[in-house]
Amino acid sequence: MLLAELEVFQSRPIAPTRRVALGAFDLPVAPAPGFGGLLLGAVAAGFIERIEPDLRPELVQLSHQVEQGLRIPQPRLRHRFQVDHVGLNRRVHRLYGDGEQASVALDEADGTSPAPQVLAAIYAVGELPPVSRSTVMEVIRRGLRWRGPINQDLIEFLTNGSGTTGWASAGIGDPVLWALDLLGLSGVGAERPDVQRAFRDHLRQAHPDHGGNTEGAAQRIAELTEARRILLAS
Repeated sequence: MLLAELEVFQSRPIAPTRRVALGAFDLPVAPAPGFGGLLLGAVAAGFIERIEPDLRPELVQLSHQVEQGLRIPQPRLRHRFQVDHVGLNRRVHRLYGDGEQASVALDEADGTSPAPQVLAAIYAVGELPPVSRSTVMEVIRRGLRWRGPINQDLIEFLTNGSGTTGWASAGIGDPVLWALDLLGLSGVGAERPDVQRAFRDHLRQAHPDHGGNTEGAAQRIAELTEARRILLAS
């Protein structure tokens, strides 16, 4: 079953200028990040290792600019973002579901440049409903941190960051329930003081200065912060 799809247009290898454009897309993001967000994160993960390391920080900066709805100066990563796709090569990336498994099919035909694919994933967030952008963009930033094969481990990482939640939670899960569980508030009320207290307690446990493991600490702290944001906004 096709769950999400992203069409990308990029310059041909012999073209004198580097350009990228979005084509058609089907990116369901309700509730966020949805299957669409999962696909965008997988596209980022699938091509980031082939982008020069000194260019990667610009992608993170761009992700925040798109998330905030700011005007984006061009070019970015030496590629100009445009609406017209005449004369550009087409690539289509897809997310499929089969029972309890999801699989990513990245279009890596000869001549596929990595930068346009990641740029398109980030720019696509600007086409999503504003209420979904922050959550989807965080999944993309997780994808930018991924180093490994495009398999089920990536799906787990993108949906939860730790491999403890199934892929389906990205499309049908309740972010409030995820946040309650992460902060140890499952099954109880989530009044503001409860959320703040649970956040502080878990943050203390996660922080290396208080005995938490250094490895993965930044990711854990980021997830705790996101859980607090979800619950205080709900």
